[in-house]
Amino acid sequence: MASGQTETGTFAEEGARPPGPAGSIAHRVPDLGALELLLAVARLGSLGAAARELGITQPAASSRIRSMERQLGVALVDRSPRGSRLTDAGALVTDWARRVVEAAQAFDAGAQALRDRRDSRLRVAASMTIAEYLLPGWLLALRAERPDTAVSLLAGNSTAVAERLLAGEADLGFVEGLTVPSGLDSAVIAHDRLIVVAAPAHPWVRRRRPLAARELASTPLILREKGSGTRQVLDAALGGLARPLIELSSTTAVKAAAVGGAGPAVLSELAVGEELAMRRLVRVPVEGVLLARELRAVWPTGHRPTGPARELLSLTRG
Repeated sequence: MASGQTETGTFAEEGARPPGPAGSIAHRVPDLGALELLLAVARLGSLGAAARELGITQPAASSRIRSMERQLGVALVDRSPRGSRLTDAGALVTDWARRVVEAAQAFDAGAQALRDRRDSRLRVAASMTIAEYLLPGWLLALRAERPDTAVSLLAGNSTAVAERLLAGEADLGFVEGLTVPSGLDSAVIAHDRLIVVAAPAHPWVRRRRPLAARELASTPLILREKGSGTRQVLDAALGGLARPLIELSSTTAVKAAAVGGAGPAVLSELAVGEELAMRRLVRVPVEGVLLARELRAVWPTGHRPTGPARELLSLTRG
């Protein structure tokens, strides 16, 4: 068969034309699969053997070679009962193809190195309640799946979590507020409820009727600082609060102050289970106010979590 022919005829018969310079290079250059096939044909001397090595059928390999020949406008492979050999043009294209495939392999190795570096660490920012009472279990489960991933946890209020994410200092965040901070996307991972608690000796514990929302709002309370999700939910539910009795920057500190008798507090149910069971704190019923909230995972808008961050997100929904 002449070098200007394919197994089915000449290019003139097939109506092929050499591609012009216009348009995207992706439309003018064969894809990597076709170039790998051509290299295999050159190495093995057989289209059938090349097809077997690449895990495709021989008709599919033949079709891919013909398509590449039409795309380039030259014949690449001559086939005969003794096997397949490259045309002169095919030998030249094969040399170019080898360089392209080697560059693609280097690109792939570099991309894998980036993924390995990404997967070697995970930076999590979480508001205090989630950081103290939910994240430890999730991180233990993640460690079982990814023992080589180093995890760092930055705990703060919901405002601080948003700032960390937007500054690129965290890969995934968790917040407890009523709204999603600007610039972040989110997914609800759990639901929580705030409750009023006090030490057993506090007068509210001996009440026969539930506490009215107005009385709760007008009473100085032990509170989290402004910017915390707990404070945001409470402010919104009560439409404003009296001046705080004490403002503290962690759930644990608020709880300790309440247990010590400093005054009543509003805390997540997640945080006070043990204290309620041991009667170090007592729940005070409240009427006329809804203190439910959603717990959310958050990340910068348009940058859905990947790698270990994506796996941690999936574990929160398990």
